[in-house]
Amino acid sequence: MKTQAHQLPQLLQKGLSPVYLISGDEPLLVQECCDQVRKAAREAGFEDRITFHADQQLDWNRVGEELGALSLFAEKRRIEIHLPTGKLGDGRAVMESVLQNPPEDIILLLISARLDAAETRRKWYKELQNRGVHVPVWPIDADRFPGWLQQRARNHGLSLTRGALDILAERLEGNLLAASQELDRLALLGSGATIDEETIEQAVQDSSRFNGFELVTELLAGRAAHARKIIGVLQQEGENPLGLLTVLSRDLNLTMELNIAAAKRENTAGFLKKRGVFQPQRAKAVEQAARRLNRRQLMAALELCSATDRAAKGFDSLSPWHHLQDMITLLARPA
Repeated sequence: MKTQAHQLPQLLQKGLSPVYLISGDEPLLVQECCDQVRKAAREAGFEDRITFHADQQLDWNRVGEELGALSLFAEKRRIEIHLPTGKLGDGRAVMESVLQNPPEDIILLLISARLDAAETRRKWYKELQNRGVHVPVWPIDADRFPGWLQQRARNHGLSLTRGALDILAERLEGNLLAASQELDRLALLGSGATIDEETIEQAVQDSSRFNGFELVTELLAGRAAHARKIIGVLQQEGENPLGLLTVLSRDLNLTMELNIAAAKRENTAGFLKKRGVFQPQRAKAVEQAARRLNRRQLMAALELCSATDRAAKGFDSLSPWHHLQDMITLLARPA
């Protein structure tokens, strides 16, 4: 069956299904849905967890063996499979077999990018619909983002004035993970606090902590020394790198598009306006990066973003901050 993200908690209360598919391109919302499934599974005794990442190196036969193996001492297990492309590829046959007769001692959690229409017509997906639960996670569009932000603030015990909400909505530009981190910081002001424009501005000015937005600006500008300092602080303070990675990937892709548009002599200001870039600082950073960096550098930077994402999710022996340090070196080079 298919259900919406806001219906998942109620569905979990009624009992567990043998398989869950959480798909979408919003890391925060996907993560929160997965955490709900994990919590319910743990409470039902599914303590052990095994994780696979469906990249080109994954041996699907090993996945099949794990799904078909009997648990030692009758232990219940959770098996999680990350599908970064939203496709099973060589794993379709394994999934079709497992989904026809799911093991009782395993909860299978598939964590995927957004599925395309072709994938939802495949046999494995139809079997999943019959045996399990699919939770498609949809982005929060620009019109709904301020309302989402206000509700999220209430969940933190905060009350945002209209002015404060406008500042945050413009600054965060729909980045849900960064918004969640920003509200976590503001919540330190105290439960029930009213947050106005002055509070927001003062928090930005007085904070000794650097943030992901500043790091992205420094990376695009190629200011290596300051970028390394920011990364050091963020790493030391235990910052989640996925928030800034979402911003960085977005702006690198935008820089690549602008680089191509500029080669076709398209008007830069008009291009940025069409892409919804209205903040002068961000527009300037992207414009300068598009002039300074070539396409080879930008493609390499996007590949490093993928490596950073994998490392942040535990699928790399290196730290995500290691890859971000490499990013500094790459983007600091003259084109």
